[in-house]
Amino acid sequence: MKVNHPKPAVLRRFFAGLTENAFHARLGLADPPLTDYLTDMLVRFIRSDAIYRIRDVHGRKLAEVAEMLIEAELRVGTARREVHRHIGDFILFWTGVYPDALCCLKGPQSKDRFLDYCSQGKRAYYIASTIASDNSDDADSEVLGRLSNQFEICIQGLTEVRREWERNEGGGQLPLLI
Repeated sequence: MKVNHPKPAVLRRFFAGLTENAFHARLGLADPPLTDYLTDMLVRFIRSDAIYRIRDVHGRKLAEVAEMLIEAELRVGTARREVHRHIGDFILFWTGVYPDALCCLKGPQSKDRFLDYCSQGKRAYYIASTIASDNSDDADSEVLGRLSNQFEICIQGLTEVRREWERNEGGGQLPLLI
């Protein structure tokens, strides 16, 4: 049986409305570039291959932040920036949208069990904001800097986004992670 998933434009409008409401109305944070970034992250992370897109030199998917941090240090320039940005996104997504999954992500066999995800997410966005990118402007770096400075608020806002989509879906969950 084939499952029909909503088109990206529909999902983007859905998440944009929820994100703007959560951040502007509920948290009092009116920052359109920041909410646009978070909306795009939610749309991108609907696909599990986007969540686990960082790979090591052997092509193995990296599913732990500790492994991603090591990989980031092996890269230079824009490639390093993108890994740090992804680490920030990865941590923000799981801590804000699916905090109940953290016990599995930081389980007893995980290298992440000793990491403070909030500190690492803030640090990753900060590092990404300081590395120049060939195809981005200063506004992109500024948003990454604000994600670092307002990481806890972003977690809270994404938690509100999830609550609202569950209310909109009649208590069900949007089929994320396809």
